[in-house]
Amino acid sequence: MFAGPIFTREAIVAPRRPRLYALRTIYGTALILLIATAWMVIAGTQVVRNISDMARFGAVLLNILAPLQMVLLLFLSATQSASRVAIEKDRQTLILLLMTRMTNTELVMGKMLSSLLGVVTMLLTALPIFMLVVLFGGTSFEQVLWAFAVTLASCIVAASLGTMIGFWREKTFQALALTLLACVFWLGAGEVAGFGQWQWGAIGSGQVAAAISPIRAIFAACQPDVLQRLGTDIFPFLVTHVAIAILLCGFAIVMVRQWNPSRDVRVGQQETEPSAAPATTPDNAGDGSATQQTKQQLAATLAGVMRDQAVAAEESQKTANADTAKRPHRQVWQNPVLWREMCTWAYGRKILFIRLAWWAMAIALGAVLYWQVTTGVATRTTSSAAVTVPAVARPLAPLMVVSLVILNALAVTSITSERDGLSLDLLQMTDLSPREFLFGKLLGVLYVAMDVIAVPILLCLYLWYSSAVTTENLFFLIAGLLILDVFVAVLGIHCGMVYENSRSSIGVSLGTVFFLFLGIVTVMMMMVSFTGNVEAQLTPFLAAIVGGAIGLYAALGLNSQSSALAFASGILPLSMFYCITSLLLRNYGGVIVVLAFAYGFTVVALVVPKLSEFHFATSGKPRDEGEGP
Repeated sequence: MFAGPIFTREAIVAPRRPRLYALRTIYGTALILLIATAWMVIAGTQVVRNISDMARFGAVLLNILAPLQMVLLLFLSATQSASRVAIEKDRQTLILLLMTRMTNTELVMGKMLSSLLGVVTMLLTALPIFMLVVLFGGTSFEQVLWAFAVTLASCIVAASLGTMIGFWREKTFQALALTLLACVFWLGAGEVAGFGQWQWGAIGSGQVAAAISPIRAIFAACQPDVLQRLGTDIFPFLVTHVAIAILLCGFAIVMVRQWNPSRDVRVGQQETEPSAAPATTPDNAGDGSATQQTKQQLAATLAGVMRDQAVAAEESQKTANADTAKRPHRQVWQNPVLWREMCTWAYGRKILFIRLAWWAMAIALGAVLYWQVTTGVATRTTSSAAVTVPAVARPLAPLMVVSLVILNALAVTSITSERDGLSLDLLQMTDLSPREFLFGKLLGVLYVAMDVIAVPILLCLYLWYSSAVTTENLFFLIAGLLILDVFVAVLGIHCGMVYENSRSSIGVSLGTVFFLFLGIVTVMMMMVSFTGNVEAQLTPFLAAIVGGAIGLYAALGLNSQSSALAFASGILPLSMFYCITSLLLRNYGGVIVVLAFAYGFTVVALVVPKLSEFHFATSGKPRDEGEGP
């Protein structure tokens, strides 16, 4: 096929995997359950009198489901494309691909398009379900089709971005973290471009924002007058993003062999130039005595060269021994895993780029908070009793969610990189105890991600200093953040240990985080959009919560079934539901208590079984701490 053997193999093999059909079934079922739950909400709390009520339901439902699908598939495309390339590097199989006859175009486009197969399958699964929404009224088939076109264009750009960063960076965590940060910058750039009213010639702020913001484009596609918005919102967005995808893929195609193999692979490979012995061809070569004399001269020359090389080698060895004797040796700690995580570049030296990008995003959001504080928006209160989101939470909440996702990605890749590097079995053959390994990894991950953990806390302290947040709420914020940080770190380590495949580990770990935040927030959006009466709507959502709990247990309890994990999987969705409901209603008292109990219990349920035995998916039966290797 035109994309090369990588995409051809994936297109042939993917339909043979049960995971493809499971993914289609789960995604389609989840969409149907969301539609059914929304109908239960409106039918159970309101009286559907006429066609206009049905039309309003269909319009609101499309405006909720389409942006949700776009954001979910966008991040899924980005993380899958980046992880596919990064895992090839961790397994050291990318070098083998570079040594084949594949061109750069076949390599880059094959990886990018193969990562989109699952996303396109999910889109095709969702298309007939979205068409059913049109039957409620208030929407049209054109709205659904243009919403799917916007979603597909966004996913193509995200996959191109993830593929380029995957080929560029040398570690899985670097690729995932930079890809996530780039996606956040991309989503925020459209809102920043549309901030204010400016005009530069024939181009205005609204046009620029519509061309680069997927969020604005998807909401424009869901409007009833979508056909009138094609020339101003939809077409500029599609053309711009197709051009961006071409540029990203083209840049990756040109630079793929410049970036790979990385410098770490080349360390220690020194080329040695063979010494060339002088060769003389005498004019009287036919004379026997001259030939014998020439052979003696060549032998003497070769003996001199070998003697000089031996002397040079001896001198270089002495110099190396002297340098080694002078060089101070690094002292390894009692826990070597923790020492490696904290005192070496375990995740590559280019992790500094991630910190630079993270601080750039933090400074940008800090500027937004400073503007809110100075203009009084942060301290402005409303007398309405309706469900509202505080102004300071709107820029701060995305930063906190991104920090949790990055921390989770770092934790899961700290295990998958060991597995792909074939070092897990070696670690189990040493006298390292499971307790040392677990806490070494956990504390090391928290240390490496200290910037990610500290920045949201610093912004909360600034809000408290500016009197935008009370002292009590500051304590709740910091305590809740620290609890969630520990949870996502432990979750990543757990998924990395119980899943044999690295892509499955990363997908389940990040998917769990997205479900607990994005999924529950979607449920709350449905409740707020349809009625606003939050307390009376718990019963219709019990089915969705139970379904989420079953899926969560299937993800967390693989190869580690226990009653504690079953209980934790049941209380987590319900706890998140209660916490977000209380936050929207500004009832902050019990949120921290529920968070501490639910996530604290889950952390204990995940950690305790791993304190006394090594339990990796690739190591067969667990090995007790007292057993020999």
